[in-house]
Amino acid sequence: MVAGRRARKGELMAGNSQRRGAVRKTGSKKGAVVGSGGKRRRSLEGRGATPPAEARTKHPAAKRAAAKAKAEAKGRPTGRAAGGRPAGRKTEDGPELVLGRNPVVECLRAGVPATALYVAVGTENDDRLTESVQTAADAGISILEVPRTDLDRMSNNGLHQGLALQVPPYRYAHPDDLLDQVRGTAEPALLVALDNISDPRNLGAVVRSVAAFGGQGVLIPQRRSASVTAVAWRTSAGAAARLPVARATNLTRTLKDWASQGMQIVGLDMGGDTTLDEFDGTAPTVIVVGSEGKGLSRLVRENCDSILSIPMAGPVESLNASVAAGVVLAEIARQRRA
Repeated sequence: MVAGRRARKGELMAGNSQRRGAVRKTGSKKGAVVGSGGKRRRSLEGRGATPPAEARTKHPAAKRAAAKAKAEAKGRPTGRAAGGRPAGRKTEDGPELVLGRNPVVECLRAGVPATALYVAVGTENDDRLTESVQTAADAGISILEVPRTDLDRMSNNGLHQGLALQVPPYRYAHPDDLLDQVRGTAEPALLVALDNISDPRNLGAVVRSVAAFGGQGVLIPQRRSASVTAVAWRTSAGAAARLPVARATNLTRTLKDWASQGMQIVGLDMGGDTTLDEFDGTAPTVIVVGSEGKGLSRLVRENCDSILSIPMAGPVESLNASVAAGVVLAEIARQRRA
C-alpha cells in the first residue's frame, strides 16, 4: 500500500528513499532530456575566416569603397581631390580655407592676399558679413555666392557661418636669396630664426615684431615648424605681406652657412652665457628663438656663437617665445639708433 501510494506520488529517487523530498513529484521539469538532434553541435562549428572590412556591408570601409566606386563610375574626383581635407587645414601645395565670420573679417582687415570670398545663398546679413563683402570688393577679391551645401562640402564640418575665404599658399623665400637681399641693404643685417615653434600665432607675432624693429626677415625650418597660415597672417597684422619668410630644409646647416658669411648667430634661451644688458647687437645678427617648452634643440644650440638670456626682476621664469623675441629686437633697435 505504501509502495502504491509512493507510485502514485512519483518515482523513487536513488539513495535514501526515506529522506524527505526524495520522491520526485509528478510534472517535475527534471526528467529525460530531449536530444537536440545535432543542431547544437552544428551551431558550435566554425563559420570560416572573417571577411575583409570592404566586404562587410555595414562597415565604414565598405561604405567608403562603395562611394568611391560610385564616384569613379560618374567620372568625379575622389579623395583629397574631392575636397576631403579637414576644414581650416592647408595642404602642402593647395590653398587654405578660412571659415567663420570673425576669422574671415580679421583676415581681410589684416590684408591677407585672398583669392576668393565664398558667401552661402540665403545667409543672414550682419555687420561682419557686410564688412567682409565690402572689403573684398575694394581689394579686388572675387566674391562668389554658392549653395550652402557647397560650403558644407568644402568645410567638411559645416562650421562656416555662411562665409569662407580662400587664401593661396604662401610663397617662401630661399635662405640664400634672403641673405643676399639683406646684405645688399645699407643697414646691418638683423634676422630671426625660429626653432621648435609650432604655434602659427607665435610665428605671426614674431614676424610683426621683426617688421616693427627694423628686421629684414624670418627663417623657419621646413619640418616640425609652424608655417605661414591664415592664422599667422592675421596675427602679423599684415606684416607677412611686407617681410620675407624663408624656409630651410635643414636649419642647422643654414645657420652654419650664414655664420661662415659673417653673421653672428645668437641663441635666445634661459641660463645663457651673456645677458641682454651686455649684448652688442650692432653687428650683423641672427637671433635664434626656441620654444617656451623645449627651448633650442641641441644641434642648433651647439652652433650658436653665444646664448643670450633676458634678465627679469619678477618671479616669472620665462617669457613667451614671441614676447622674448620682441624684447631682444627692441633692445637691438635701441642700440642701433644710438
